[in-house]
Amino acid sequence: MKNKALKRLIYGLSVLLTTLPVFSFAICSSEKQDTVTNNGYKIKTIIVDPGHGGRPSGTTGNYSHGASGSFSSERNVTLALAFKLQKAIEKELAGVKVVLTRSSDDDVAWQKRADIANANKGDLFISLHCNSLPGRRIREVVGHKHHKPIYRTTEVADRSGKGVLLLVYGFHRSKEEEKAIKDNLIEDDTEMNTNPDPNDPESIILMNEYKRKYRKQSIHLAELLNTEFTETDGRHSDGIREQGILVLCHSAMPAVLVETGYINNPDDEAYLNSEAGQDEIVASIVRAITNYKAGIEQVSQ
Repeated sequence: MKNKALKRLIYGLSVLLTTLPVFSFAICSSEKQDTVTNNGYKIKTIIVDPGHGGRPSGTTGNYSHGASGSFSSERNVTLALAFKLQKAIEKELAGVKVVLTRSSDDDVAWQKRADIANANKGDLFISLHCNSLPGRRIREVVGHKHHKPIYRTTEVADRSGKGVLLLVYGFHRSKEEEKAIKDNLIEDDTEMNTNPDPNDPESIILMNEYKRKYRKQSIHLAELLNTEFTETDGRHSDGIREQGILVLCHSAMPAVLVETGYINNPDDEAYLNSEAGQDEIVASIVRAITNYKAGIEQVSQ
């Protein structure tokens, strides 16, 4: 790896991110407030990922249709939101292109979604989903025999979930993220186009810095989204959590999965399917991206 790349990295490590707030959620409270910066960096491409989908025509393999409510399905809601979000971003953020990972009802495999994001050199990855709680098992007395109760266990729908949830990738899949970064960023950089040696200190420093930067930026975007949903829209939030989601850790860029609401909750389902509800969700995401973009590009100047 060239010395110029390492010098650029070390210089970047000395720059403090004074424009970003201290993260409030526990899994990143120990992270430093610094970053690698690229002079003149601009967000140009945002990947919008409508979660799940129907069985592709002419196929017999598995597909992920997602959650369902009483009258709607996750795959249809996320696609409707994705189209609206694409239009809103390209209208509000001049010079920013939006790439959808699917534009029809057909499902797209998790890895292909990440491949689409990486092939288009996305600067942000936003995956849209609808949440749902699994059924609860209850035990009830259905009779007696010899003066002893007879029990029956049944499953009932749990419709108590409400509001949004933001997910970022978990550390336990960091090796997979390393591969995505190596394949899609380091080898594409004209100053770092040698094959990174996993035993080379320069390569290790560079790889760790990419991972740290993307994780911190993912969490920062998730916090901006959470603020918009809760403080602007007044919606309940289950907060920000980390999960080992393939499509997030295989996308070599800051990435957040947005659970936009609980589709098996009647109130949330009605909201998710209404024009007003979808417009409000999209507007909140656009505001969060706008604030994120302004902060990142200011730091990079």
